[in-house]
Amino acid sequence: MILPVTDDRDSGPFFAAAREGKLVFRACSVCQRGIHPPVPFCTHCGGEGHWREASGLGHVHSFTVVMHQIHPDYPAPYTLVSVELADNADVRLMGRLDGAVDLAPGAKMRVRFDEVAPDTVLPNWEPS
Repeated sequence: MILPVTDDRDSGPFFAAAREGKLVFRACSVCQRGIHPPVPFCTHCGGEGHWREASGLGHVHSFTVVMHQIHPDYPAPYTLVSVELADNADVRLMGRLDGAVDLAPGAKMRVRFDEVAPDTVLPNWEPS
């Protein structure tokens, strides 16, 4: 399995929170926009970003079903989903579901946490 870099200075806190079963996102302290991918300052107004805990709820922004296997660790079919956070529409997070899942734009989703390796936990999504 391809693993993320979990100790990056910009995204490390995201993965640290996931290990504790929390979903977080970076938001601007000035204009409150979501900052994703997470960087120290808002790309809209230049305000300083801070980490905010999310409710773990969202809805399907878009999705695709992958029918052709392209990597041995990811057997097809599987569904890739882009979820817009209920807490901040500026933040969309990706997830992967096994099989050809019947979804529709706007479908409600909730976070789940998958331990993919020792000390590596990824937020993922499932229909709620």
